Amino acid sequence: MAQAAAQATIGSSEFDRDTAVVQRAPGVYDARLSEGWTIIQAVNGGYLLAVLGRALGEALPHPDPFTITAHYLTASTPGPAEIRTETVRTGRTMSTGTATLVQRAEDGSDVERIRVTAHYGDLAALTDEVRTTAKPPAMPPYEQCLGANDGPGASVIPGSSAITDRLDLRLDPATAGWAVGSPSGNGDMRAWFGLADGRDHDPLSLLLAVDALPPTAFELGVLGWVPTVELTVHVRCRPAPGPLRVAIGTRNLAGGFLEEDAEVWDSEDRLVAQSRQLARVLQV
Repeated sequence: MAQAAAQATIGSSEFDRDTAVVQRAPGVYDARLSEGWTIIQAVNGGYLLAVLGRALGEALPHPDPFTITAHYLTASTPGPAEIRTETVRTGRTMSTGTATLVQRAEDGSDVERIRVTAHYGDLAALTDEVRTTAKPPAMPPYEQCLGANDGPGASVIPGSSAITDRLDLRLDPATAGWAVGSPSGNGDMRAWFGLADGRDHDPLSLLLAVDALPPTAFELGVLGWVPTVELTVHVRCRPAPGPLRVAIGTRNLAGGFLEEDAEVWDSEDRLVAQSRQLARVLQV
């Protein structure tokens, strides 16, 4: 995979700066949501989850998200935000917490955007034993997949596409027919995934990866905004350096809602994260 000319490191990249939180009081953190992570009409849900995940990592005694579930209540906008955390329980190997992200409305009232519940632990303390029937997605090499400059991409849908400048995303051509008006109808999306500045991955960037590909609804022939209603992510292990492969599938679009099941694989063919989300389909 091609690397950025000056590769950023974990802690020094744009992703780290844009997900930074500053403690203002016990359990309360200030954040600034960057307009650089917007898509179509709102701030990307995976980026938002990473911001909340960073705050919970600061608030809880364990460093890594094992499972985190977010309910997206209202669309977040770029600008200041407040994250309020609560430690529910702490144990020897795992701690549990909640977090809410709040923004100020024009009338001065607080608007809750997202509410999260999470279990945190230490991924480095897990055993190496793996028994699995899961297999990495069958995809062409990185060089044979399609980047943002290889087709119309996000420009097919009106609105912001700022997030694409921050990602090194290469779509499997078999799941990119929507971009040229020929969706497959299969409800699958697969891609190589990285950050544009070359930063390697960690558990927080996995929270972004599960929600950074184009919606599977596009390959079902439905173009428009697909806002997340609920998203649950399971982080299975720390990813090895190098690009990720992300595979997302939808089996059922009904009543204006669909599910998306995602798997994220690292450069050592390990399943490092899984997710399921419920999303609403708003056609253009």
